[in-house]
Amino acid sequence: MTSTPTPGGVVATTPVEDRAAAQPRKLTRLEKRAIAAKGKLSSPWASFTAIIIAVLWTIPSVGLLVTSFRPEIDIRRSGWWTLIPGLFNGEAEFTADNYDQALYGSGTNLSSAFVNTFAITIPAVVMPITLALFAAYAFAWIEFRGRNVLFVSMFALQIVPLQVALIPLLSDYVRAGVAGSFWTVWLSHTIFGLPLAIFLLHNFMKDIPPSLVEAARVDGAGHVKIFFQVLLPLLVPAIAAFGIFQFLWVWNDLLVGLTFTGPAYRPITVAIAEMAGSRGGDWHVLTAGAFISFAVPLVVFIALQRYFVRGLLAGSVKG
Repeated sequence: MTSTPTPGGVVATTPVEDRAAAQPRKLTRLEKRAIAAKGKLSSPWASFTAIIIAVLWTIPSVGLLVTSFRPEIDIRRSGWWTLIPGLFNGEAEFTADNYDQALYGSGTNLSSAFVNTFAITIPAVVMPITLALFAAYAFAWIEFRGRNVLFVSMFALQIVPLQVALIPLLSDYVRAGVAGSFWTVWLSHTIFGLPLAIFLLHNFMKDIPPSLVEAARVDGAGHVKIFFQVLLPLLVPAIAAFGIFQFLWVWNDLLVGLTFTGPAYRPITVAIAEMAGSRGGDWHVLTAGAFISFAVPLVVFIALQRYFVRGLLAGSVKG
């Protein structure tokens, strides 16, 4: 913007320049779409719809929780929603016997399956994250022939249904002599989780400014030092994001556990499936077992949902 000095020392501007300075910056197409989306999502109707969906989504879980604390005779005679009038007239009754029978009953014994699920889930989360970190660093910061082709081929494995790999993997485990043990589910979940883990961590690494890596190289740092001292502290949100995603997936898995684990190593999902098949009339035990199963992932998701959302959005910016 140019100005014209006057004899009195006052700087004068032309009307054209004033209008140019007063005009707001033109918004890009992406900014316009973001503003429009924000307006739609923040409208009262959108908030009301979200509340209705949340209530409808929560009602079955509330019914499951209430039923799990009701005596068997009450479950057979009436639905869980009849508990509300019973609270006012003093006829409502609660008991923890259902949980005691589900955890320690001779025909159920979910306590051992609950421990097995932790023994399966924790290594099945740590192993793919560890391998994916090194692979993602190689794809992001190491130049080698065929890198892009290999990365695309790796990511394309996500579209392959895991069901097609169950029988070949089971045959390999039998030949290796590890069938029916924890190693089968650890390796299977690691194999199935690696493509997504590498993709998400790679995108997080590519978002890190290259100047940080270049500065470390100028100071004489090699790949190992750059990975552990420069990049790894910055990747904590990405690691937490995929860790939660993998934890929820492995904890709630039935197919892999049903295919590869033996009776002594079965997770809680397999144990509850067997209860539903053999004890279909014992609703008091099934409701308690179901709530025991999803209580842990529910707590994990509520406590760390911000990392989970960031993990879902990590692959939406770069490919």
